[in-house]
Amino acid sequence: MNLLKRTRVQTWITLLIVCSANIQAAIAEDLITIDNGSIKVGIDREKGAAITWLSSAGYPRNLVNIADPGRLIQQSYYAGRVIDRTADGQHKSWSPWSWNPIQGGGVGSVKGQGSWARVTVFEKREDALYSETIPKLWDMADEEAEAVMRQWTTMESNMPGVVRVRCEFQAMRREGDRWGNARMNPQEVPACYFTRNFADVRSYLGSGKWRPEHQRPGPPWGKASPPRQAMAMFEASGQGVALFSPSATEHWNFGPHAAGLSDDPTAGPCMHVAPVSRVLMGPKSIYRYRYWLIVGNETEIAARLDTLWNLYATEKAELIESPQ
Repeated sequence: MNLLKRTRVQTWITLLIVCSANIQAAIAEDLITIDNGSIKVGIDREKGAAITWLSSAGYPRNLVNIADPGRLIQQSYYAGRVIDRTADGQHKSWSPWSWNPIQGGGVGSVKGQGSWARVTVFEKREDALYSETIPKLWDMADEEAEAVMRQWTTMESNMPGVVRVRCEFQAMRREGDRWGNARMNPQEVPACYFTRNFADVRSYLGSGKWRPEHQRPGPPWGKASPPRQAMAMFEASGQGVALFSPSATEHWNFGPHAAGLSDDPTAGPCMHVAPVSRVLMGPKSIYRYRYWLIVGNETEIAARLDTLWNLYATEKAELIESPQ
C-alpha cells in the first residue's frame, strides 16, 4: 500500500472511531444516573424521563422492565369520563378510556412500536435528577396530553439502598373538553414494572414480618392491602426491590405478566406493582406526592422500611386547583 492510500485509510479509521465515540456519548447522555455505591438509579431522555434503571450492589443488573412505553417506573394519571375515540385512532384494546397521560408514552403506533413522550428538561443536579415531560395519552398512537410532569429523583439521606422520588403533575386541559369536569379517578402512585425474575411478592407488615402475596399472570392484576404501605419483590438469590408509597389510599395492584423468570429488561414478561389513590382530578389540577424505592436482601429492606415508616407514615399527597 502506497503512502497516499495508507494515509486515507488511517484517516477513515480515525473518523470512524470519532463517530463511534460521539454516538456512544450521545447514547450515554440519554440515560443519566446517580450512584452511591449501594444503589444506582437512572432516568432516560428517550423514554419520557421515566426511571429506566435501578440496580444495587447485590444485584448490579438493571431490574426495571423497559419493553414498551407502558412499562418502566413512571407517573400515570386518570381524569374525566371514559369515552370511545376509536374514530380518532384510539387503540381498540383500550377503548373506551379516560384521559390518561403517561410519562413513558402512547400504547402503539401504526407499526405497533409505541410512541415515547417528549422531554423538555433533563438535568443532573449534583446528587439529584430533575426532569419535565410532556406526556402522551396512553390509549392513542401518538397524541400529547395537555399536561406536564415534573420529577425529582434523589437518594434518601443517610440511608443506603433507598431512592426518594418526588412527582408533580399539572393538568392544563381546556375548559369544556370531551372528558368533562373533575371526577374521582384511581391514580397509580406510581406504576412500576420490574423484570420477571423478581417473582416472590410480599407485603410488608413491619418489624421484619412479611405476608406472601400470590396472583396468576395478568392483567387483570391482583389486589393487596399492605398495612405498612410497602410491597417487595424478590428473585431467587434473595435480592429484592420494594416500593413504599405512604400517600396511597386504596388497594395496591400487583402481579406477574406472562410466564418464565426472565431477567431481561427488554423482555415481554414482567412483574407489576402500583399503589392506588382515588383523586378528584380536574382539568386544571396540580397533584404532588412522593414515594421510595428500596433495594437489598430481605433483612436490609425490612430495616429500611421500618425507618421510612417512622419518618413518613403520615405523609399525604397534595391536590390543588390551578388559578390559570
